[in-house]
Amino acid sequence: MADNAQTPASIARIAIPVPLNRLFDYRLPSEFEPSTLKPGMRIRVPFGRTHKIGILLAVEKDSDIPAHRLKDIAEILDRQPILSHQHIRLLKWASRYYHHPIGEVFQTALPLALRKGKPAKISSEKYYRLTEAGQNTAPETLKRAKRQHALLCWLQQNKAIVSTQQLRDWHSNWRPVLKGLIDKQLVEASATPPASNKHLLNQTALKPNAEQQYAIDRICQKLDAFQAYLLEGVTGSGKTEVYLQVIEQVLKQQRQVLVLLPEITLTPQLEQRFRQRFNVPVVSSHSRMSDNERLNAWLKMRSGDAAILLGTRSALFTPLKNPGLIILDEEHDSAFKQQEGFRFSSRDVALVQARNLSIPILLGSATPSLESLYNVRRGRLQLLTLPARAGSAQKPSFQLLDVRNKKMQDGLSAMLVHEIEQTLAKQEQVLLFLNRRGFAPVQMCHSCGYVSRCQRCDANMVIHFSDNTLRCHHCGREQALNMTCPACKAAQLQAIGRGTERVEQTLKQLFPDKTIIRLDRDSTQRKGTLENYLSQINQGQADIILGTQMLAKGHHFPNVTLVAILDVDSGLFSIDFHSAEKMAQMIIQVAGRAGRAEKPGKVLLQTHHPDHPLLVTILKQGYPAFAEAALSERQQAGLPPYSFQALLRVQAGNTHAPQHFLHELVDRLRPDMPDDVLILGPVPAPMARKAGQFRYQLLLQSAQRKALHKLLDTLILSIESLKSAHKIRWSLDVDPVSLY
Repeated sequence: MADNAQTPASIARIAIPVPLNRLFDYRLPSEFEPSTLKPGMRIRVPFGRTHKIGILLAVEKDSDIPAHRLKDIAEILDRQPILSHQHIRLLKWASRYYHHPIGEVFQTALPLALRKGKPAKISSEKYYRLTEAGQNTAPETLKRAKRQHALLCWLQQNKAIVSTQQLRDWHSNWRPVLKGLIDKQLVEASATPPASNKHLLNQTALKPNAEQQYAIDRICQKLDAFQAYLLEGVTGSGKTEVYLQVIEQVLKQQRQVLVLLPEITLTPQLEQRFRQRFNVPVVSSHSRMSDNERLNAWLKMRSGDAAILLGTRSALFTPLKNPGLIILDEEHDSAFKQQEGFRFSSRDVALVQARNLSIPILLGSATPSLESLYNVRRGRLQLLTLPARAGSAQKPSFQLLDVRNKKMQDGLSAMLVHEIEQTLAKQEQVLLFLNRRGFAPVQMCHSCGYVSRCQRCDANMVIHFSDNTLRCHHCGREQALNMTCPACKAAQLQAIGRGTERVEQTLKQLFPDKTIIRLDRDSTQRKGTLENYLSQINQGQADIILGTQMLAKGHHFPNVTLVAILDVDSGLFSIDFHSAEKMAQMIIQVAGRAGRAEKPGKVLLQTHHPDHPLLVTILKQGYPAFAEAALSERQQAGLPPYSFQALLRVQAGNTHAPQHFLHELVDRLRPDMPDDVLILGPVPAPMARKAGQFRYQLLLQSAQRKALHKLLDTLILSIESLKSAHKIRWSLDVDPVSLY
């Protein structure tokens, strides 16, 4: 132990965001009072040639570091801890479980503004109201400015003072529209917020059916203790109404609610529904919001100024002053698992958080994950079911379209085109699903067989005709679209296969007088575009909706009666054992968009494999039967959830370094290898080269979680001691949801 007689100041133990799994000791300078240091504060410290912001986790009298090597704290950024004891406890657990550097884990839990050292202070809300001229101006005078016309109509209908949050709900790109009305002196800033009524509800709750009421009663019987529930409800069965009525009871106890969603696209729709129901402050947190907006949401939940938080994956780490309930909607979705950096599962960490806080947690899905269904069997989750659609809505009918030897027009069979025509003739909407964006996935030379491949990945370049480019969807590399073959110089380059862009062009030729909306990552990049498209669809201003994965989740399109999956075969064959589960969930989720109101729905699946066991089981017996069979197969094969896995991914600029490192690591681990831990590999990754990096991986598996994590502790120590580790980049994925 070092002699600290010359430096009587306390020692601060700080988590710093660097890829080292340890804390760092710093001195408290004499001008600082030791009693001002409290765990959970942000501290600015010198680190190397720069300064970093870390989180204080402990104050000690001594350090194992010699006194002359200790540096002084540069600045204490907070007067009070921004993270509570409970929060620190959760993050320490997450660091240990996922074997990830503790400083990076704590950084993930903070909004970007706090990571940059900005004050933990809520920005004051701004309010706006109509001027006298605005109240008396006919909206028709602004018809040439459509957005201003729409906003003026909305403000005149509300006849109230509105906040920036309400304007954000109205439209994500509201600022320039509002400025236009202010410049015309139709709207002005208001110094006072609108008067709020004292009632908890803005709307009366809907009358639940028997199954909904049973679920609500079961959950509300035990709101003051930890209990985990799985709400399995077919699409359209009213899971959201169950959420809302349980939340009402939690709010009556003056407690807060955290609602996690898998996709950003779902947040505005659900947020609007929550605001319409509850007269309490509701905030959101997702990556399309500004840093300041996310900081305000984080601080309002921490201070108790907001009652409900709707957010995506990272919102899980928002501190709640008065926690009462956690909800994960679409709990099966793989988007809840972080795939880069700190690879945590929001679902699994949320279960630990709820247990720590002694509050209930509700997982909802029409297609529960096999892990959750396994946990129901083990008694870790209580199952609540909603077997029927709410109201008079009926389940859609399924039909396989066998397209073998059938003439296809860019992925559309004659049978499907006929069904589309019949649906449109009834003034109903059609939804087509193809999980492949772009025009075509391959560009090939008809003369010599050349294929446009990405120079940095083991993948083809995808044609995007809309901006005349070839683009790699894995590394983002782009190049100009050229119709002359670079290999043989012949003008014989052809588009092979199809993406949403190509299908859209064909639909416009087949249905020239119909409105077609394409929803994918390319068509919704601009802020506000997605909201505009969804508004058009719901107002009946679209006939055919074509899109990718973002169509499968949460959207309610009342007039969609025909849903077709254009290429169901693409997900039937994969080396990843997760793929069958994901494919079954996708089919059921996409099918759930059909016939959500009184009109019956039909779901068509185009396939070259109509006898495939997965399709037969799903269509004839439903998702529960598929899940039962899949769990049985997993048990026989000893795969998760009947075992536990961790995937070590390694990459470098050449093939030798990753292989040499992994073989050296395995040799180091084998002498002390427990009998119940299996090492599979090293092997090349399914995509062996990505973004110029050669990728290899090692899969570790055990029937005992404790044995696996004990080996992972040894693995981390071994990596740190290997010289070959300096030549590669590595990452560890505990409980991977994909082996790619």
